Parts: sequence; C-alpha cells; structure tokens
Amino acid sequence: MIGGGFAGLYAARGLAAAPVDVTLVDRVNHHLFQPLLYQVATGIIDEGSVAPALRSVLRDQANVEVLLAEVTGFDLAARTVQAYAPDERPLTLAYDTLVVATGVQTDYFGRDDWSAAAPGLKSLEDARWLRSHILGAFEMAELATSADERAAWLTFVVVGAGPTGVELTGEIATLAHRVLPRDFRNVSTREARVVLMDAGPTILPRFPHSLRRRAASDLAALGVEIRVNATAEEIDVGGVAVRPSDVETAATERLQARTIIWAAGVRAAAAADALASAAAAARDRIGRLLVTPDLSLPGYPEVFAIGDMAAVDDLPGVAPVAMQQGRFVAAVIEARATGRPPEAAFRYRDKGTMATVGPRRAIVDAYGLQVGGLAGSLLWAFIHLYYLIGWGNRGVTLLRWLLQMTTRNRSNRLVDVEHAASWRELRRRGEATGPGFWEKMRRRGSRA
Repeated sequence: MIGGGFAGLYAARGLAAAPVDVTLVDRVNHHLFQPLLYQVATGIIDEGSVAPALRSVLRDQANVEVLLAEVTGFDLAARTVQAYAPDERPLTLAYDTLVVATGVQTDYFGRDDWSAAAPGLKSLEDARWLRSHILGAFEMAELATSADERAAWLTFVVVGAGPTGVELTGEIATLAHRVLPRDFRNVSTREARVVLMDAGPTILPRFPHSLRRRAASDLAALGVEIRVNATAEEIDVGGVAVRPSDVETAATERLQARTIIWAAGVRAAAAADALASAAAAARDRIGRLLVTPDLSLPGYPEVFAIGDMAAVDDLPGVAPVAMQQGRFVAAVIEARATGRPPEAAFRYRDKGTMATVGPRRAIVDAYGLQVGGLAGSLLWAFIHLYYLIGWGNRGVTLLRWLLQMTTRNRSNRLVDVEHAASWRELRRRGEATGPGFWEKMRRRGSRA
C-alpha cells in the first residue's frame, strides 16, 4: 500500500479483518486531512489537528506495518517496489497485491518556474510556509517605508477559484479585515486587498448557479475582489500580470503583490510517472492513470491505482471519492483472499460537495440539500468533524472553531524574522531561503 492519504488509509483499514498482511509505505509519517489544510495556512487550527500519525491511527490493526520511505520505482514483473529509507538506504519491498494511492501535486501548466513565487497548498510544509508568509506580509507592511511598498505587502492574490481558492481568500480577508486590525499601529490591515482570480467564467464551477452566486456575495461582503475570465500571463516575486481571457485584444494588467498563492491546477504525483512507465499504462491530460472498472491497471489485475492519481469516469479529486475507492479495493482484495467473487466495478455514490466562504458562511450541495450561510456552515462543520480522525482532534478543532466564531481569536499566528519575507525577498536577492541562508550568514559573520 503506497500512500497514507484518504484512499490508502481507507484501503488499509478496510482490510482489518482480512487474512492478509499489509505494508503501508509513505514519505511522511502522518495522514493529512487535506480539506482543512487551508485553516492551518490561515492560523485557525494547528497542524497536529489535521495530521494524525499513521502509526497511531493503525496501532490497533495487527496486520498492518507502517514504513517511512520514499518510493522511487516499480518492477511489476518481479512484483517489487523500490524505495529509499530516510538515511538513503535502498529498500526492495515484495508484494502479492500492490495498491498505489499517492495523490496529486500542484501543476503550473508548463510554467514550473512560477512555483518559486506562487506556492501551492498540498502538504503540511506548504501550509506552514504559507502561514508564515501570510502573517509575515502584515509584519513587512508594518515596516514599509513607502505607500507603494505597503500596498504590495497588503495585496494577496489567489489564482484558481475552486474550493481551495475560495476558502483561502475568505479566510485571508477575515484575517486582514476582522482579526488583525487592532494588533498593528503603523498600518491598517483593513486596507489589505484580497484578489481571487480564475481564467474561467465563474467561481466554483462544480456548484449549482444559486450557490455560486451566494458564495460570490459572501466573498464580496468579506472584502474579496473576484476576477473571473482573468488569465495569469506572468508571475514573479513582485506580482502577477493578468490578461482578460474573454477579450482577445485586451491589455495586460500588472498586480503588484508580494503574496501569490496557486490553486489553479493539479497533476498526478511523481509515483504515477514511475508506475505508468512500469506498466506502459495510458494516462489522461493531468497524468492520472486510466484504470479498469475494478480500479486495477490493464494487464495487471494485482496492481491498483486509486484516489486522485486514478482517472475514473471524470470523477473529481475529492476526499469522498478516494475514501470510497479505498473501501472498494479493500473489499476486492479480501474477496480474492477468501475465494469469493469480487465486485466487478467501482461505483461512486455521490454525496455532494461543499466549501466554506468565511466564518459562519459555507455553501453545501449534499444529501439533496442546497444551503448556504450559517446553516451551510453548521452542516459543513458536522460533516468535517465526523470524518476527522481522532476524538481529540475533533474536540480541539471544534473548540478552535467556536473561539474563532465568538471571539475572532486565532492563536496559531507564529512567524519569525527568518521566514517573514524569505520566500520572496531573499530568493530575489539570489540567496537560499530558510535555515541554510541564516547558517551561511552566521559563517560569513564569524569569518569577518
């Protein structure tokens, strides 16, 4: 089992009573509850609440072994997986059945150079860096010596108006306009400009029109500027060049911004490349593997690709799809192991979709309901708490949400000199970011 996300974890847990031994391999030691990652990036909850340790989650399942390693390749003829341990020791793992569920990574549509200026949000590390930079932007605005510099630090641009982009802009606007104003002396955080842009004609395209309109209204009330039919032509550490996508002759506009976040696209993670090469498997336009109806690879019935890295009936890359695929594959494996005929094809039971827009605001299209506002927020909170792993995490998260709703308090607002501007300013100066930069400075200082 490669990958401890929703698909891999639910597949492993689905085999709890099966007569099989499971080895779960992941490059991190935790399961990430990605739907709440934006709340880590905006200081609402801490990372521990959304990232329980895999060993802890599976400690009562005696037939599961968890390994921390980086998978690098597959030999499907020999039925082995190649990997590296944290100390770079090579590992060869044999299997009878292989389940690969490594998810997706941020896709810049051929402009990978933009990643240095516009990070995505796919991992805990992404969330930590974003939180530091978002909070650091306000600190840098406090130190700004000109109006233009202050405006650039107080401009936040999110590219991509799907659920992640909407949720991020709503929370950044709340942070700037409602949480921080009393904390600063030399700058008014209410002057912050929060821009949500997308090349398409609407935000949240998978939602019904009425809910899209409700979300747009809620975002505007929070102070978010929505720009649809707006294509990013160029992105660098100082801003983004925007061109209207619905007018061929329109001029390009430059938005000066020191915080740009990319939420516009994904592609299958690197392990999908290795698996596709080993199996000579076909892939879709974003690198997801084309699988058979039972989610196995063509010609390799013992190899399954599930979750966001698998292309199945144009299903969206959301947690419910991955969970159901994990359970389905577990049932197939158990049936094979016990001599029963497995179910022939995966069928997704669509329970709907939802997104938050800000405090006490969410839109929900689920279980036959289409609701927004406070009612949507309460339903959204109940469903997310239900699927969040661990009663302790549920209790802490609920408490954080209640505190934020009643006091506008966000305690997860840590930032330091090392990180406040390093992503933009230090990289622009040609220096390495993070601890490496500061160690270099210390060595240079000691020589002087």
